[in-house]
Amino acid sequence: MKVAVYPGSFDPITNGHMDIIKRASKIFDKLIVAVARNPNKVATFTVAERMELIKKAVSDLPNVEVDHFEGLLVDFMRKKNARVIIKGLRAVSDFEYEFQMALMNRKLDPNIETLFMMTSYKYSYLSSSVVKEIGRLGGCIGELVPEVILPDIQKKLINS
Repeated sequence: MKVAVYPGSFDPITNGHMDIIKRASKIFDKLIVAVARNPNKVATFTVAERMELIKKAVSDLPNVEVDHFEGLLVDFMRKKNARVIIKGLRAVSDFEYEFQMALMNRKLDPNIETLFMMTSYKYSYLSSSVVKEIGRLGGCIGELVPEVILPDIQKKLINS
């Protein structure tokens, strides 16, 4: 079974993330969307909230699983018997950091590969930070996040 992991903070998940998830789920037998808990970042949504939002958003994708991790991604990969890390790229600016991380992960475990996927051009400007900023200011985020979780995200952003 070919298992891949799509790690990220997903604070919150966007349609850009969903683009990568849907496409990667067609390539692998199982795709694990792994919410990273980063103690160096202040998140708007808790890990549990992010996982719940993702589960709702991917409910129609039977080979997609949602999980979370803290610590080294390669340790999580080994635990899940996964060999491929999926990383979405919006622009060349994303590549330098992600390339460095891919090389470090390969150094930590030479059996793990990283697959870079370019997001659809219509999401190249989209980030979770942009969604949060627009949502907190009362702007329309309806085309930026999955419709099924839009009310949940709006409620949280308006109250934060």
